[in-house]
Amino acid sequence: MSAPLTPYGQAEAELLAYGLSLPETDLAPPRRDADPFRYLRVAGKGFAWFGGRDEHPDELILTVKLPISAEMVAGLPFVQESSGWHKRHNWVTARFGPEDDVLAEMETLKAWMRQSYLAVAPRRLARQVAGD
Repeated sequence: MSAPLTPYGQAEAELLAYGLSLPETDLAPPRRDADPFRYLRVAGKGFAWFGGRDEHPDELILTVKLPISAEMVAGLPFVQESSGWHKRHNWVTARFGPEDDVLAEMETLKAWMRQSYLAVAPRRLARQVAGD
C-alpha cells in the first residue's frame, strides 16, 4: 500500500499528466545523476520543469515560459522574481510552500503550461493545440 500523495505531489502528478497529454511531449531524462529537475519537452525543447535545487517535499516549484503574461503575473504571491536570462526570455517560476493552496491554482498553472507549450512547440503542433 502506497502513502497518499501530499497536495504538492497530487498537483505535480496532475500537471505532469496534463503536459504529457499535449501532442508529442515527453518527460526528459535527468541531465545528471543528482538532477532534482523534472522536464517536460516538446520536439526536444523544454517547456516546463518541476523542482529545484532547494526543493522540499512540502512544496511545488514549476517554471514555464510566458511570453504573453510574464509581466502580468510577476506580482502574484507565489511567483518568484526572475532575473538575467530567465527574465529576458519570459520564464516564470511559481513556488508553492506549505502555507499555499496549490490545488486552488491548478487551472492557472495548466493555462501557463499551455502558453509555454505554444511558445516552444513547432508551429504545426502549436496551431493544433491553439485550435482546440
